[in-house]
Amino acid sequence: MDATTLELDAVKFAKLAVQRDQSGRYQEAVFYYKEAAQALIYAGMAGSNLENIQEKINEYLERVQALHSAVQSQKTDPLKSKQQLDLERAHFLVTQAFDEDDKGNAEEAIELYTEAVELCLKTATETSEAGLQSKLKQLARQALDRAEALKESMSKSSQKEKSTAAKPNQPVRTVFPLGPDFSLNDKPQTIRAVQASESQGQRYTAEEIEVLRKTSKINGIEYVPFMSVDLRERFAFPMPFSDKCGKLPLSPKQKAMFSKWVRPDDITNNPTMIYTVSSFSIKQTIVSDCSFVASLAISAAYERRYNKKLITSIIYPQNKKGEPEYNPCGKYMVKLHINGVPRKVIIDDQLPVDHSGELLCSYSNNKNELWVSLIEKAYMKVMGGYDFPGSNSNIDLHALTGWIPERIAMHSDNQAFNKDSTFRMLYQRFHKGDVLITTATGVMSEEEGEKWGLVPTHAYAVLDIREYKVSNEGGGLEFQPCSFEPDFTLSQPRLCF
Repeated sequence: MDATTLELDAVKFAKLAVQRDQSGRYQEAVFYYKEAAQALIYAGMAGSNLENIQEKINEYLERVQALHSAVQSQKTDPLKSKQQLDLERAHFLVTQAFDEDDKGNAEEAIELYTEAVELCLKTATETSEAGLQSKLKQLARQALDRAEALKESMSKSSQKEKSTAAKPNQPVRTVFPLGPDFSLNDKPQTIRAVQASESQGQRYTAEEIEVLRKTSKINGIEYVPFMSVDLRERFAFPMPFSDKCGKLPLSPKQKAMFSKWVRPDDITNNPTMIYTVSSFSIKQTIVSDCSFVASLAISAAYERRYNKKLITSIIYPQNKKGEPEYNPCGKYMVKLHINGVPRKVIIDDQLPVDHSGELLCSYSNNKNELWVSLIEKAYMKVMGGYDFPGSNSNIDLHALTGWIPERIAMHSDNQAFNKDSTFRMLYQRFHKGDVLITTATGVMSEEEGEKWGLVPTHAYAVLDIREYKVSNEGGGLEFQPCSFEPDFTLSQPRLCF
C-alpha cells in the first residue's frame, strides 16, 4: 500500500477514535487509535513525507495507554433483556421479509412477516416496559399490514388465473439444486448445477457426481458444493438458531479453562460483524491454528490494501450492498473452498469462554466484532472441532480465498532455491497484488529463536516486503543465512474447480 493511502487511513481512523473517545466509548476508541498508529507506522515504512509522523504515532499510543485504565474502570451497561433481544430478532425477521417481498417471493415473505407478528405479540405480553411494548406493537402492525396486503394480492392473482382460459400444457424445465437433493447414498439421482450466469441447467457427469459425493463428507458431516440456490438460505427465526450438528469439540487446553458457551449478546451490548477489516486486530488464543490465523490476517490485509472483498464476501447473511451483517437470530453461513470446490458451512454464533468470560477462540481486538471468531469457527467445524492438530497455509489460504497455493522451500538442501530470484519474484508479485504470502519456521533452538525473534514451527503473515540491504557488488540482495530453514506459501488468484 502506498504512503498516501496509508496516511488517509490514519486520518480516517484517528477521526473515528476521537469521536468514540469524546462520546465515552473508550473500548472502540482504543481500537481505532491503534489502527491509526499502525497505519502511520506503515506509512513511514512506505516513505511518507509527513512531518512529525513519529510524534503522532506516540500520541495515539499514549492515548491508548491512558484509556486502558478508563476502560477497566468504566462500568459496562447491563446486557439486554430477553425481551429486547426478541425485539431485535423480530426486526430482523421483518427485514428479511422485506427482502423476499422485493424479490417477489410472496409466500416466503408472508411466512416471515407472520412469525415476526407472533413474536412481537408474545414478547409484548412478557414485558411491562411501556416503551418496549410500543415498539413491539408498532412493528407487529407494520408486519401484519404488509402480510395482509400480500395475501390479498395473491388472492386476486389466483382468481384472475382461474378466469383466464387455460393454455395448452407446455414443458417446464426443472432445475434441481445441488443441496438438499445431494446425498452420499448410492441411489441414482438427477443433479443439476444452478448457476446465476447460465440460462440453462448444466448436468454433471456420473463421474463428477461420484467425486462430489465422496469428497463432500468430511469428519462425519456433509458439506455440499455452494450453489446459487444457497444464496436463498434462511437466516431469520423467532428463536436463536442452534447448529443441528451440536457444539464443536474443544481442545484439551480449552477444556481445562472452559466455563460455558455464550452468544455475542451474552458478552456485549453492541455485537457487530465488522467495524473495519484489519489484520492487526486478529488475536489468536489457545487454539493451535496459527497457519489459519496467519492466512486470515494476510487475506484481511489484502482486502484492506486493495479494497477488494476477499474474505468478507464469504460470510452470510449479507445486506443489499453485499456486506456481511450481524444476525440476532444467530445463524451464519460461510463459503469455504474444501476438497476442490466452494462449499457451504452452516454455524451458529455460540462461542466458548473461560470462567472470567474471556473467549477461548480467536477474536478481534474490538470484541464487538464477530468476523474473526465466526470464520475460525466455520473452518474448525470442517476440521472436526477446536481440537485441531494444526494445518499449513497451503490448505488454509485456499480454503479462505480459492486462490491456488504454491510452496517455496527455503531449505539449505534445496538446490532449486535461489535467494535473489525468489526475493525479486516475491517482491514484484506482492506489490502488484498478485499474491498472498505467509511464511513458516521449522524446528530451531531456543537461542536461534531469541536471535531472530521468531517462534519455532510457527506460521506468520507477510504483511509487507521491503529491500533492506543491497550488495555493493552487482546490485544483488544480501541475505543472512538462517539455520531454521523457513518455508514460504504463496497463494495466487487462478481459476480452480
